[in-house]
Amino acid sequence: MSVVILFWSLLIAQLLLCAAMTLAVFRLIRGPRAQDRILAIDVVYVIAMLLLVTLGIRTGSSLYFEAALVIGLLGFVATLALAKFLMRGEVIE
Repeated sequence: MSVVILFWSLLIAQLLLCAAMTLAVFRLIRGPRAQDRILAIDVVYVIAMLLLVTLGIRTGSSLYFEAALVIGLLGFVATLALAKFLMRGEVIE
């Protein structure tokens, strides 16, 4: 019984995460300001991370968890670089 509940809950979570990513990509394309687009990029990489985690739970493979960790680290660094670029106009001083 718990396997069935886990299967359906992961499937519903993945579908809802895909819907959220669609809305975030819409905000990324349509965002009126650069700050809105950077926030949308943050949301997209966090949702991609969560999708990989749910896929890793579903398949039982640790490769997806490692990929989610890499996406999280690269997304954080990219957010810092973009924020610094918006504040100062340059990334490397």
